[in-house]
Amino acid sequence: MIRALFTAATGMTAQQLNIDTTANNLANVNTTGFKKSRVDFQDLLYQTPRMPGAPTAQNADAPTGIQVGSGVRPASTQRIFSQGDFQQTDNQLDLVIEGDGFFQVLRGDGTTAYTRAGSFRKDANGRMVNPDGYALQPEISIPTQAIGVSIATDGAVSVTLAGNPTPQNIGTIELTRFINPAGLAAIGRNLFLPTGASGTAITGTPGSLGFGTLSQGYVEMSNVKVVEEMVNLIVGQRAYEAGSKAVQSADEMLQLANNLRR
Repeated sequence: MIRALFTAATGMTAQQLNIDTTANNLANVNTTGFKKSRVDFQDLLYQTPRMPGAPTAQNADAPTGIQVGSGVRPASTQRIFSQGDFQQTDNQLDLVIEGDGFFQVLRGDGTTAYTRAGSFRKDANGRMVNPDGYALQPEISIPTQAIGVSIATDGAVSVTLAGNPTPQNIGTIELTRFINPAGLAAIGRNLFLPTGASGTAITGTPGSLGFGTLSQGYVEMSNVKVVEEMVNLIVGQRAYEAGSKAVQSADEMLQLANNLRR
């Protein structure tokens, strides 16, 4: 009976993480470039009083065995990199990736981080930076006399200068992709870092070698679907409730056993 108490408790703990993950998805429903997560579960070890196929008599084997599970545990939280909806902003420096790829930004400590959030702006030196001031890589600097910025689908950046109607190319935006993007480590601020599970970064120009293309004047919204997450909340809550009922039933059975008298 004690086994049932601990087994049900593992289910309640697992569902608590499931609800925490769902709550984080809902909290970021309007976060630019956010990718939702889901929890994967796996069952725990089994106690096996009798193995399937154990001999029961001469020339006879048991077709089934006796195995009692120990509960469940979270195996991983997997990030889903499906495409989010696009929102038009008409901001010349807002970019969206249609397809696979990440923007590269240079962090303050000199390391490179990766993001799907394409809400860029200019800093005091005219560089394209993200909201935290991390410069887009390779660095794109917009001249102070520029009166218009045009970014092509292949990442080519052109500016129109005052008194010169002919656009001038000032650089090309590159994208990065990974063999296993779900293996990236999220560090907050819409940024990811590579890990041994993600594979090494593959860099290229938009529209080539499997990379997505760029669209100017749009940003990619979160891929969280509110209705789906609300259903997940209900399912997780009911599963947690069922675990608590199992704990209660095991406790009541123990109480009955303790109250037995001769």
